[in-house]
Amino acid sequence: MSNRVIDWLESQQDNMLDLLGELVNIDSNSFDKAGVDRVANRLAEFFYAHSIPHETIPITTHGDAMRAVVAGGNGNRPILLCGHRDTVFPKGEVAKRPFRIENGRAYGPGVADMKPGLVINAFILAAFQKFGGHPNPLVGLFTGDEEIGSPTSQDVIIAEAKKARLAFNSEPGRPNGNIVTKRKGGIFCHCEINGVAAHSGGFFEDGRSAIEELARKVQALHALTDLNRGITINVGLIAGGQSVNTVAAEASCGIDIRYRDSDDRADIFEKVRKICTTTSVDGTSSDMVIKGEFHPLNPSPQSVELFDLYVKTAANNGFVVTGEHSGGCADSGFIANVGTPVICGVGPIGGNYHRPDEWMQIDSLSVRAKFIAETILKLATTPTKTGL
Repeated sequence: MSNRVIDWLESQQDNMLDLLGELVNIDSNSFDKAGVDRVANRLAEFFYAHSIPHETIPITTHGDAMRAVVAGGNGNRPILLCGHRDTVFPKGEVAKRPFRIENGRAYGPGVADMKPGLVINAFILAAFQKFGGHPNPLVGLFTGDEEIGSPTSQDVIIAEAKKARLAFNSEPGRPNGNIVTKRKGGIFCHCEINGVAAHSGGFFEDGRSAIEELARKVQALHALTDLNRGITINVGLIAGGQSVNTVAAEASCGIDIRYRDSDDRADIFEKVRKICTTTSVDGTSSDMVIKGEFHPLNPSPQSVELFDLYVKTAANNGFVVTGEHSGGCADSGFIANVGTPVICGVGPIGGNYHRPDEWMQIDSLSVRAKFIAETILKLATTPTKTGL
């Protein structure tokens, strides 16, 4: 059975590329529920075609979650394959730069982060379904809001992770082919400031500028960055004001907090909260809310053993793969936080994530699918040292 699974995946490179092109050519910004769900509908067609049972987990405000299952032995814990369908790109981006192939690379919105991960997860499920399954059930989880911190799918991910033996998160492989073994934690916050409107010429002194207060906060927030400790603060969005000749009554900003060590979370968050809720411009007020949050991904003895097994699999195929730390956050942090072994960045190789020149290495599609499948097959026969 093992050779048939691998041989079939190797033969599916062109079909994988075709499905990737279809998925990339669907706009699926995190706030475009209809678009994110259209990606799920296309995956559902794939699962129907390969007789893979699947279900939709309805979510009201963002893309639904989708769960596909290949049955295993009774009582055995599942192996979880994870991926998100949303991208950071706005609706209409596909019309500007649809999927294309050039010099061995594919381009388009989400072509690395992370629609190819969805493709290989789907084909891995199909391979095991076609050739008799695995002692452990395989569960594919396809969610819709990871790029904004998984605020609505987080509970679904955690519930599946608690049941799982281990997990693979098919975020993009690094440009050098490495995978991710450690990630920062992250908090996405929104700060809202209220001032007093006034005509900026005739009644300037009656106004209280929310924009001035915001400007002071931005400077104070960015001053919290400590690169030596792996702590960064980025005000990535700002808004405010009514017109150029009006003292601004409203302003707001979006704040990205990143930290390396779990022990740093409380301290840096409290410093950000204090800046956001304390005003220095008389007559203004402000508040802050958390919009999304990721846990850090830190290695455990079990995840290290899973990583070692994956690396040996790649080496047997002539590839050198090592682990990297990433400043980016991912759903793998939720999985690790509940004690489930997970490795991340096992998707096809790509680069320039979140940029117009984002790319994916075409020949890595079937190769990276094969690495995951071979690792899963080894888990059925290889004694583990850590209880993996």
